This record gives sequence, structure tokens and C-alpha cells, in this order.
Amino acid sequence: MDNFIYQNPTRLIFGQGQVQEQLVQQLKPFGSKVMVVYGGGSIKKNGLYDEVISLLKENEFEIEELAGVEPNPKLETVRKGIEKAKDKQVDVLLAVGGGSVIDATKAMAAGAKYDGDVWDLVTKKETPKDALPFGTILTLAATGSEMNAGSVITNWETNEKYGWGSPLVFPKFSILDPLNTISVPKDHTVYGIVDMMTHVLEQYFHQQKNTPLQERMCEAVLRTVIDEAPRLVNNLEDVEKRETILYSGTIALNGTLQMGTKGDWASHNIEHAVSAVYDIPHAGGLAIIFPEWMRHHRKMGQEKLVKLATRVWGVVPAGKSDEEIAEEGIQKLEQFWQSLGAPSKLADYDIDDSQIEVMADKAMINGSFGNFNKLNKKDVVEILEASL
Repeated sequence: MDNFIYQNPTRLIFGQGQVQEQLVQQLKPFGSKVMVVYGGGSIKKNGLYDEVISLLKENEFEIEELAGVEPNPKLETVRKGIEKAKDKQVDVLLAVGGGSVIDATKAMAAGAKYDGDVWDLVTKKETPKDALPFGTILTLAATGSEMNAGSVITNWETNEKYGWGSPLVFPKFSILDPLNTISVPKDHTVYGIVDMMTHVLEQYFHQQKNTPLQERMCEAVLRTVIDEAPRLVNNLEDVEKRETILYSGTIALNGTLQMGTKGDWASHNIEHAVSAVYDIPHAGGLAIIFPEWMRHHRKMGQEKLVKLATRVWGVVPAGKSDEEIAEEGIQKLEQFWQSLGAPSKLADYDIDDSQIEVMADKAMINGSFGNFNKLNKKDVVEILEASL
């Protein structure tokens, strides 16, 4: 494995009732002016908004709000949040929602301490030098953004969608209560499950040697989600299953699984290009693209694909070639996602081949990519065509 330094400064507060128990004391060290950032209003329907606002008012916080963060958070919305944070001179941000709300809040936190346009930070033309502190109350098990320093923002003026990050935008704290995920509908629950599984898979496919523990940890998270997800999808109010899936999503992308390795992340880059053009659900795109990325690597990635097929999916290797074992594992992954209700082809989103060149060019904006195996434009086009 590679040499590494690991540090995750986010305080993870997990369990039922922790908003009431912990929110005020976690916020107080950062000041009294709070800007609450949230999405389309689901937190008002499930009562979480009233709970949070009541706690803040009872403890004499000055409250500002930024509502309406989109599922693929838009640069325009981030800019509005930055303007409000600067204008009202807020001390601390509080993201209440899923990964998109948290991603937008990270950009607002860095942008509020930057004199230029926050898009400079997202496109890595400039590096953040400071950021407002922020905490999160998570409502969706999916992205792991509650315990990492990454963020994805979409610019609809240019149809660009990029991931970026900075050590300055780790949440100061994140409160995870499985009860706050009970009201998440089936489709979003499924998307969250797919998202966390692809995060694990991206880290599973790497070129570093002597990583048996990292591989086994990835396999353990995948097996746990595979066992628990169907039961949750069939009973969305099962708190114990919500709890397990919630924790799995955090572990999938808080740095634990990637110590000493460099995951691939090419599938995410391709999906960002697709959803920058078509605005489809991120995890829906990944459910389609990731299996085709795996097929594209059946020969050069055969050893890892065989491990995944036999250890995670229980493929019996007797009498089969490595390529056959790998393909059976890929098919089992597809079948699992589809059994939950995930899409299988880009056509499920009415996407045809008319924009393949455009999407491929967007994916190639920074040149060849992927740490497991570098992809060029020809590779990207082939993967997209196979995904149709």
C-alpha cells in the first residue's frame, strides 16, 4: 500500500434523539448568527424544520435561512447563499438535508470567505484559504458528504458539473439520527443505496498492492448493504435497517476505506458529464454507467472483478474462466440494483446517442482520467454507448 496520513476532524454524532441532545452545544462555540440551509421542503413535512428552528430560537440564536437547494446543487443557489451569508455576517452554517444540501453548504462556507466567484474554487483555479464553520443534520443515507471534505456543484449556464474539495470544508459536526431518514421515499432510498455502493466500488478498484485489509473492509460494507437494503426497501419504516444503511453510507466515504490506496473514480466523472447535460439523478446514472465501466475493464481488471464476484456476490468459480466469473459478478450487481428499482439504461431517462460526443468532451475536460486505468475519449464514448 502507499504511505498515507489520515485525519478526519468531523465530530460524528450518531443515534436517536441526538438533535435535541447535541445541536445547541455543538453550535454555540461558533457564534450566535446561524444560517440554516435546506432543500425543497421535506424537512418541513417531517417536522425536523420545526424542531431545529425551535431549538435555535429557544437558545437565542439569530437565524437566517437559505431554502431550495436542488438535488444536483446549482451554482446559482450557492451564490445566493454566499451573498446572504456575507450580507448578514453569519457566524456558522447549518446544513439540514442530504448530500446535495451539504455539498452546497460546503461551497457557501468557502465562498463566504473568498472575494471572487466561488466557481473559481469549484474549478480549482483558486484554492480556498478560509471557510465559515458549519455543521450538518443528515436526512438521507447516500453521499457520505456529512463526514468528508468533498462537494459537487453544477453550473447550468455552462452545463458543467465538477467535484472539488478542501480540508477547510470538513463539517465541524454531523448529527445522524435514523429517525430523520424514515420519511425518505423509496426512490430516494434506492438512489442512496446505489450511491454508497458505488463509493465503495470506486475505492475497491485501485492499483496499490498489499491491501488485503482495505479490500476486506470494502467487501464487508458491500455485503452489509446487500443484506440489509432489500429489507429496508420492502419496509421503509424499519428503524434498525435505516440505522445500518445510514452508518454504511458514512463509512463508505469518510476516508476509512481508502487509506493507502487511490480509488478509480472514473465512473463518477462520466456520470457528472451525463447529469450536467441531462440533470438526471446522480445515483441513477451511476447504476447504469458503473457496470459498463466494469465490463470495459474485464481483461485488465480481471483479478479484482473475480474477487468481487466470488467474495461479495457468491459466484461459484468451478468450471468457469476468469472472464466468465467477472461477467457473472457484474450481472449480479446489475440485477441487485434493478431488483431495488434502479434504472438499467440511459434510455430509462429518455437519453439517446445525440449528445454522446458532448458528454464525452465534458468528461475529458481535464484530459485522461481514472486511477485504476486511465480512460481516453474513445473509452468514454464506448462506455456511454454501452450504457444506452
